[in-house]
Amino acid sequence: MKWTDTQDIAIALLEMHPDIDPRYVRFTDLHAWVVALPNFADAPERSNEKILEAIQMAWMDEAD
Repeated sequence: MKWTDTQDIAIALLEMHPDIDPRYVRFTDLHAWVVALPNFADAPERSNEKILEAIQMAWMDEAD
């Protein structure tokens, strides 16, 4: 997965952290969790606030 795979990342985060409410996740934690995903293969420094927000929004949609 790469940073642009927001939907796939959101699904993986939901599976890895089922008890977390994504509305309250700090971007620093979100970044660390994405980079730690087993299938994630992109440069950590390529993320930005816009990407992290898109991932968070997709995660919230998946959680509902």
